[in-house]
Amino acid sequence: MTPADAREALLFHSCTHPDVDDPRWRTGFIGSLRPFSGLREENYHEVMSALRALAEPLQADFVPREVVSAVVGMCHFARAWGVAPDGMLGQNGLISAADAARLDEWIWTISYALAMILDGAVAEAFDDYDRRRT
Repeated sequence: MTPADAREALLFHSCTHPDVDDPRWRTGFIGSLRPFSGLREENYHEVMSALRALAEPLQADFVPREVVSAVVGMCHFARAWGVAPDGMLGQNGLISAADAARLDEWIWTISYALAMILDGAVAEAFDDYDRRRT
């Protein structure tokens, strides 16, 4: 994945891409939560791949604001809607406890990866994620 592809993917996954008619807007990480159409593991892996592809630009002195905003917003809204007990998915009985726990794990992994990349610890950013995939 190129950095340009990664940027575009993150904008779709966070529902901040301007092309709202593209199906990726509705089926991405956040789009699939509202309305809830189930967790899509491929979205989680694509977000992590995008972060890996953007590791170098995210370590620069001036980082791409829209990318950081997309990831932080994605984590915030996914947690608020799908993990928080009073979030719209839990409150309306749309997400199981097991799926809420899985979503929470994904959010922690994504936010940790972003924090480590921004801090210059790229290898550490993906250690846990890579270990779980093998």
